Amino acid sequence: MALELKIHLQQRPELIITPQLRLALKLLQLNRLELEQYLREELEKNPVLEVQDSDYEIPLEAWMNDGAPSVEEGSWEDLFEEEFSPYPSMAFEEREPLNWEAQVRKEEGLYEHLLWQISLAGFSEIERRVAEYLIQNLNDRGYLTLEPEEAARDLGVPLDLVEKVRERLKFFDPVGVGSVRVEECLLAQLAYLGVADGLPVEIVRNHFQEIPKGQEFLARKLGLPEEEVGRALELIRGLEPFPGRAFASGTTLYLEPDVVFYREGERWRARLYEEGFPRLRINARYRRLLADPTVPRQAKMFIREKLRSAEWLIKSLDQRGKTLLRVAEVLAELQKDFLEKGPAHLRPLTLKEVAERVGVHESTVSRVTHHKYAETPHGLYELKFFFPSGLKGGEGTVSSEAVKEYLKELVAHEDPEHPYSDQELARVLAEKYKVKIARRTVAKYREILGIPPARARKKMA
Repeated sequence: MALELKIHLQQRPELIITPQLRLALKLLQLNRLELEQYLREELEKNPVLEVQDSDYEIPLEAWMNDGAPSVEEGSWEDLFEEEFSPYPSMAFEEREPLNWEAQVRKEEGLYEHLLWQISLAGFSEIERRVAEYLIQNLNDRGYLTLEPEEAARDLGVPLDLVEKVRERLKFFDPVGVGSVRVEECLLAQLAYLGVADGLPVEIVRNHFQEIPKGQEFLARKLGLPEEEVGRALELIRGLEPFPGRAFASGTTLYLEPDVVFYREGERWRARLYEEGFPRLRINARYRRLLADPTVPRQAKMFIREKLRSAEWLIKSLDQRGKTLLRVAEVLAELQKDFLEKGPAHLRPLTLKEVAERVGVHESTVSRVTHHKYAETPHGLYELKFFFPSGLKGGEGTVSSEAVKEYLKELVAHEDPEHPYSDQELARVLAEKYKVKIARRTVAKYREILGIPPARARKKMA
């Protein structure tokens, strides 16, 4: 049979994670202190970047000429519409000094992070029981320490139900948690990124143990060009094989707010907290070097690469700041009663409600609120605090945080010689606040609040 060369056209959906997208996702998850540290490291590595002085700025038009990095028309105006700052300027606003002391708080663990998401996931009672059991059996890396069959046997539920709940857990944040094997974890992350099939999936599913042998070996085995295999491996290597690793440090966090809620007339607004935060710009000296004919070609290539890196960083910072501010503005609008009256007036809220108003995916809201803190008139709170689960009350739904406030009030005014039992607390909540919850739920909230049981609160006359 004669050999012949033919050209075939083939359409195939494929998601390529660009360096810009990877950087944007990374910055989105960092809180203020982590971001500040990251920017200071970038300032040391990239000579093109510098901290902007308040009385000095570079005209935007200067960057549109003479050897400037190639960018799409209009992107610089969009990128630097706030004078090279990733945060909107509030110079016109008369600020009040923040009335808060430095706070120390233990870092949230993986279990607490997942439990919060379970409360917002809309699970049925039996599904929630399965989900809580599964996350209780995760190791520090985020993997399930028992087989799904064991979980089904322990709980007395069908295996299909355990797998259904576990499949949903794998797409919580961090993605891949609850997996049994590394391959399963990576496949979940690829699916989350929109890569349901294709070469990266095939490599993870069928050739995972051969990845260390390298790009050339896999290209020969699969009969594919090395460049195509290399792109797939780059995507795979960018995944997180141990999703629980970020929660395993157990370190102490020194907190500063990422956003500040303030009143503007009759309306509550949010602004990004930027005290002491480095505001970045690109050093004009390097533009002049690009236009200098005496500068060697290799030096110009280095400068252009650093300019592109600086552009990506500043653009990602701008997007992070805008997304965080939009989410905070929606929270200020929806939780107005909390800001004015306190935690007892916090309304139940879901990630979906905020995501729909902001115009982003629920997972983006989850990432934006993770380890981010807000300064409010009632103290410093993690943004997750504004998403309490709901319980049925006399006038619709009441938040779990409000119920906790009711419990604190009842215990504070009880007869010390005859304190309320958990059953009595449940009864009084139903009578006084029209909140119907079970005794075991009262006991759980009481333990969360650090309130001892009735026998320990009793004081003898």
